[in-house]
Amino acid sequence: MQKILIATAFAAIGLLAGPALATNAACDAQAAEKKLSGAAKTSFLKKCESDAAAAAVVSPACEKSAADKKLAGAAKTSHIKKCMADEAAAKK
Repeated sequence: MQKILIATAFAAIGLLAGPALATNAACDAQAAEKKLSGAAKTSFLKKCESDAAAAAVVSPACEKSAADKKLAGAAKTSHIKKCMADEAAAKK
């Protein structure tokens, strides 16, 4: 019985880690393209995975709004953050 519970727990962890591993593979590929290693690679992977996680929860409407306004960098980030907050407030 205990073996079944342990096996089930590992299977659940595997299912939850699937998207993270896919992101990690994409980030690893980008790091390899840039020929990064050591601390530079670690830093790049951390930022890449963080950016990918943040992009996964961005509303398509907010993304389109930023693109329509031709925003980039900090202005785009700020616009999307405000847009997402406005959407959350409207849902309440």
